[in-house]
Amino acid sequence: MRKGRVIVVIVVVILLLLAAAAFFGFDIYQKSVQEYKLATHPLKYSEYVEKYADEYGIDKYVIYAFIKTESGFNADAVSSTGARGLMQLMETAFDWVKFRLGDSDDVTFDDMFDPETNIRYGAYMVSYLTEYFGCTDTAAAAYFSGIGEVSGWVSDPAYSSDGVHIDKYPSKNAAHYVNKINNALSTYYELYVYKNSRK
Repeated sequence: MRKGRVIVVIVVVILLLLAAAAFFGFDIYQKSVQEYKLATHPLKYSEYVEKYADEYGIDKYVIYAFIKTESGFNADAVSSTGARGLMQLMETAFDWVKFRLGDSDDVTFDDMFDPETNIRYGAYMVSYLTEYFGCTDTAAAAYFSGIGEVSGWVSDPAYSSDGVHIDKYPSKNAAHYVNKINNALSTYYELYVYKNSRK
């Protein structure tokens, strides 16, 4: 009888230890995930991001989401297609924004490696596309695929039921890109907006 009680006590102790290990292990896992998210979704270049978010009337976290997705905050990034800098502008996009902003000839495509100039140009483009299409998702698709291409999608009932949102993407790459932007934006809100609103 006594031996049976000892076994029961041992089993209970083991179960309690396992439960404690699982609880603390999960807690450690959650902290690790949070630390990873903070490391991969920083608020770098905040002076420029906030300045041009305010100037062009766009959510600063949208700009952060584009920078995170486009370059991972590498100001020297160059894509296989020749896009440059934090927000990965192509030369044609640079020329278009430069014309729209009325910048002098002193500003060249090489300035896309300058964080402030790149963020200024990229933020302007995201703001313009958002206003043009009336939707951040569609603006992100146009940032990736081009304004002409996406204008065709939203005017086609096979892809857009309201002429604003894209219900079905004809390009898997564009759909994947928009999903990445949305995931990055959700993470930024989780880390810096919802967290602060709960304090």
